[in-house]
Order: sequence, then C-alpha cells, then structure tokens
Amino acid sequence: MSKGITFDEQEFLALYNASGTRLGLIAALEEMRPYLGPDDSELAGYTDSWLDQLKAMTDDEYGNMELNSILDDA
Repeated sequence: MSKGITFDEQEFLALYNASGTRLGLIAALEEMRPYLGPDDSELAGYTDSWLDQLKAMTDDEYGNMELNSILDDA
C-alpha cells in the first residue's frame, strides 16, 4: 500500500462496508463503480485507487482500519 487510505477516505468507505469484510467492501465498490458518470471522474479515480489498495492489503491490515467503528460512533 503506497500512500495508504486516510481516515477521511475510511469514513467514506465505511458507507460501503456493510459486510464488514475486505472482500465484501471490494465487491461493493466494484458494484458501485460502473454507475459513476463523466461528472464523477474524481470519485472514479479514488475508487480505483481504493480498490487497488484493498486488493493489495492483507485481512490483518484491513482489520486495523477504523471502518467498523466509524459508523458506530455516528
């Protein structure tokens, strides 16, 4: 993982983390990605980067992210 996923990015990803697993989040992002249009180019770029990073990390690295507790605190 080169730059890492920031806390602010993790807050966004938490919205797609219904399964609570790395593979589930990857699947949710891959399902959402085709719906992004030309006006969503910045989000598409972020999504591609997150997918690359999630696919490259281990389940332990994923477990160290704050995703599961972010929405619990809201």
